[in-house]
This record gives sequence, structure tokens and C-alpha cells, in this order.
Amino acid sequence: MSNNNNNNNSGMTQKGRETLERFKMESASELGINLRHGYNGDLTSKEAGSIGGNMVKKMIESYTKQ
Repeated sequence: MSNNNNNNNSGMTQKGRETLERFKMESASELGINLRHGYNGDLTSKEAGSIGGNMVKKMIESYTKQ
């Protein structure tokens, strides 16, 4: 197994990363999940998945309204 440190956001701009971070925090807040900047290892898989799922749902809704 190779040790590849590249992540999926390697081509993303700093502004893009900041926008996604705000979007993630907004989604967590709407779901009533206490998400902090930095380490969030105390979240359950269900909570973390809910945040990502909510983000995807909102992106799809935004795209279909265009």
C-alpha cells in the first residue's frame, strides 16, 4: 500500500477551501451538530455523515434550480 499524501482538494484554491469550510459549518449548525474548527473526532459516524449528506442535498437543490 502506498503512502500518498495527496488529498482530493489539492487543486482547490484557498478561497474554495474556505467556502467549503463555511458551508460545512453552516450545514452542521442547521442539523444541531456541534462542529468545531479543527479536530472533531468525537462526532459519531451518523453525525459526520449527516453533515456531508446535507451538503450534497443542498448542492443538488441549488443545481436543479438553475
